[in-house]
Amino acid sequence: MPEPSAAAEARPRLAPGVRLRFDTTRQAWLLLAPERVIETEGPTHEILSRCDGLRTTGQIVDELAAIYTAPRADIEADVHALLDTLAAKRLVLL
Repeated sequence: MPEPSAAAEARPRLAPGVRLRFDTTRQAWLLLAPERVIETEGPTHEILSRCDGLRTTGQIVDELAAIYTAPRADIEADVHALLDTLAAKRLVLL
C-alpha cells in the first residue's frame, strides 16, 4: 500500500478519535488520540486547526503564506512534511 501524500487537492482532517484541544493546565494546544498526547505549538497548531476536511492542502498553504513571512515553497514543504508524518501515524486522514 503506498504511503499517503498531502497533495495540493487533498482535504486533510483529523482521524476519528483524534481531537485538538487547549489544555488550560499546560496552557498549550494538545493533539489527543487514543493512548497519545502530543503538544502542538506555533505553526503545527496553525496547520492542524485548518485540517477540517473542507480546506485543501493548497488552501491551508495559501492561508499560512498570508500569515507568515516565509517563501510559499518553504511553507508548502513544511505543511506536506507534517501532514505526511501524521498521516503515517494515522492521526490525520488525507
